[in-house]
Amino acid sequence: MTAAPIRSVDKSGVEITSVGFNRFGFDSQVPIDVLRSLYLRPHYAARIGDSTSETLLKEDGQVEDHAVFNQGNTAYQSKSIFYPETNSISYTTLSRFTPVKLLPPSQRKRILVTGGAGFVGSHLVDRLMLLGHEVTVLDNFFTGSKTTVSHWIGHPNFEMVRHDVVEPFMIECDQIYHLACPASPPHYQFNAVKTIKTSFMGTLNMLGLAKRTKARFLISSTSEVYGDPEVHPQHEEYWGHVNPIGPRACYDEGKRVAETLTYGFQRQDGVDVRVARIFNTYGPRMNPYDGRVVSNFIVQALKGEDMTVYGDGKQTRSFQYIHDLIDGLIALMNSDETRPVNIGNGDEFTIGEFAELVREIVEKVQDEDGDKRIRRVNIIHKAIPTDDPQMRRPDTTRAKESLQWQPRWTVRMGLEEMVRYYKAKMAEGNL
Repeated sequence: MTAAPIRSVDKSGVEITSVGFNRFGFDSQVPIDVLRSLYLRPHYAARIGDSTSETLLKEDGQVEDHAVFNQGNTAYQSKSIFYPETNSISYTTLSRFTPVKLLPPSQRKRILVTGGAGFVGSHLVDRLMLLGHEVTVLDNFFTGSKTTVSHWIGHPNFEMVRHDVVEPFMIECDQIYHLACPASPPHYQFNAVKTIKTSFMGTLNMLGLAKRTKARFLISSTSEVYGDPEVHPQHEEYWGHVNPIGPRACYDEGKRVAETLTYGFQRQDGVDVRVARIFNTYGPRMNPYDGRVVSNFIVQALKGEDMTVYGDGKQTRSFQYIHDLIDGLIALMNSDETRPVNIGNGDEFTIGEFAELVREIVEKVQDEDGDKRIRRVNIIHKAIPTDDPQMRRPDTTRAKESLQWQPRWTVRMGLEEMVRYYKAKMAEGNL
């Protein structure tokens, strides 16, 4: 049975049928259903019994599990089969790549994405590939995964290289999106020296490449450069309130020195640079165990476990959906704005309120799918981590004025899509 399509509406109540825009001489528009087919898709179909599975392999295009994610794009899905009785997978390649825009050579850019197999990077890669550009992904797979971009492997416009940006890398390119660096506290604190080395040496190497090739360079900085802020909301002129020797300093100060390095290359060598200060972002492909609040809450609620809030739950965060971030990054890269730009959603929640919202949306999706709950999950409290910021909300005035960018996705719509993504991964036995 084919499921009804997912219908999303923006903050103004207008249905979202596409993401991106045609601005600054760069067309980044793609249909949302095509984009969804790349990330809200089955990696494989779960079936009971070998005979059924073998029949499915012969019926090209007939695997309809999670059809709600594949509206009209089944021909471009993996046909791999999961055998639950032996807990094994029979992998296949894609039967056909999703169609990409055919650009003339004068419009087709050679784009390098470091950290392109990570959460943000993989969504950026999907967008750039669908737009018809030539994309090279550089990743050492510390936190990234091949599965996030595996649907492009073999495409003539795509190349994936296992490489650590701490080491120099040579390539010809027109644009560099430098996203490589672990971004969640458990990951960047796992090896603090490596994190700050990645921020400094990796940025130094990529800026050197941009200088040599005369490529435009964009670095993904972070709201963490503001530390535990004394100014609220945070604007780009605020210098921050950071503990330089705390457990989060490897990331906070790493990104701050990366920005310093970026503007050093601009002033000294004329490198064309862009700096995006990214605020809390969530969406499909987030590592479910990366320790960040959105993935923690959703996975705990889906598994029927109590949801963990650290501290009293009164600290605030602002959450933006991944498509809004990608729109912002592409707009910044192709604009003339060289100052740092906050990219985030100004809708602010206390962590306690956000936990209740996630629980409500998980229950809504479960009810729509006919799943029975044994009990309602509780929200419990634990001790707050060291240097955890009390407030975090962006002032996005500069992005609105310079890029004509502002978030379109409501937190509720993005959360529902993310819940469905994690729910599908659980149904596949992959979470």
